[in-house]
Amino acid sequence: MTATPVSVIVVSRGRPDALMRCLTGIGQLDHPMFEIVVVVDTQSHVRLDQSRFAGRIKAIAFDEANISAARNRGLAAAAGEAVAFIDDDAVPEPSWLRHLAAAFEDPQVDAAGGYVRGRNGISFQHRARSVDALGDHADLEIPDDAPRVVNPGPGRAVKTEGTNCAFRGEVLADLGGFDPAFAFYLDETDLNLRLAAQGCRTAIVPLAQVHHGFAASERRRADRMPRSVFDIGASQAVLLRKHAPESDPKPVLARLRAEQKARLLRHMVAGRCEPRDVGRLMRTLEAGIAEGAVRGFGGLASIGRPTGAFLRFMPDPPFRGSRMLAGRAWQARRLRAEAARQVALGERISLFLFSPTALYHRVTFTASGVWEQRGGLWGRSERREAIFSASGFAARVRREVERVGRVRNLEMN
Repeated sequence: MTATPVSVIVVSRGRPDALMRCLTGIGQLDHPMFEIVVVVDTQSHVRLDQSRFAGRIKAIAFDEANISAARNRGLAAAAGEAVAFIDDDAVPEPSWLRHLAAAFEDPQVDAAGGYVRGRNGISFQHRARSVDALGDHADLEIPDDAPRVVNPGPGRAVKTEGTNCAFRGEVLADLGGFDPAFAFYLDETDLNLRLAAQGCRTAIVPLAQVHHGFAASERRRADRMPRSVFDIGASQAVLLRKHAPESDPKPVLARLRAEQKARLLRHMVAGRCEPRDVGRLMRTLEAGIAEGAVRGFGGLASIGRPTGAFLRFMPDPPFRGSRMLAGRAWQARRLRAEAARQVALGERISLFLFSPTALYHRVTFTASGVWEQRGGLWGRSERREAIFSASGFAARVRREVERVGRVRNLEMN
């Protein structure tokens, strides 16, 4: 069966290093037919022009701090039958797009969403959820790894995450794309609710996985301490006016205030801010709510299909396959150098480094393009496992390869 041509859209603003890492990961995808569309601020656009991706991707300069408007710019340039979105501070597993795009082989599927792993590279940040017109989320029970179309029930939509979602391009364009009234926060929720209102069907694809890092931005620091919560307040107020105009907004906004204050207090207790910062940031929330009460929304015109050709991304050098390297912690320098060398030759490399400890495991995707997992030989990887598990080296390597093999295209050598 012919693979669905996909446009992978990345919006990046002020994070050129994260963007380069994201593009390195996208460049290792095993899907045979995709293009990369990057919507980027002027400074990072210059970095792109000087990188190895110059001329191989579609790069669109865009300096407005509005993720919905930026995504629409990317959509206007996307020539794929499907369009997939990933954040610049995320990296996809090599099989991500193949699994995600396969959902569109069913002609009745209009959208698809996968799973998102968090900062430790192992625990899930998001899996399957539904959302209602107030923005309230609820977990969806997905019994296995098989993709499936989910019906969350009346008044609810399947919630896709902006860093791991895809849509049939024509459907998204006809809807007008993302609503720029949601400059940040609840932008995907608004789209999910609009898709549900049109009777569109969304598939959950558990094996379509990305790793999301929550990099620093103009809205938050690297430790996730907010710089402002204005957009959270504004987007929540707009969502209520747009999707729940008959409801009383006061209880929802009161809960939002309580949630945001509790979050800021946790940061304060952790030493990341002072009491006066809590008050200052809560004032930005109130300013956002006031702005959202009057901000215009909707009225989206259809986004025309692009006139430009599909720019198929070709890996350079061509990929030769996926391989595994493993060793002890004291062998790290040599193995990292060997892993980077093999990536440069066209291999997808997973490197396992184990120390004689019970340290928890972490997975990172390095700047050189290596999937590196490090931790104790007897420590837990999945956080639900026992804190200590006796294991020999070969058995532990086999266990971890089995854990990631289906998303990493990996088998024991």
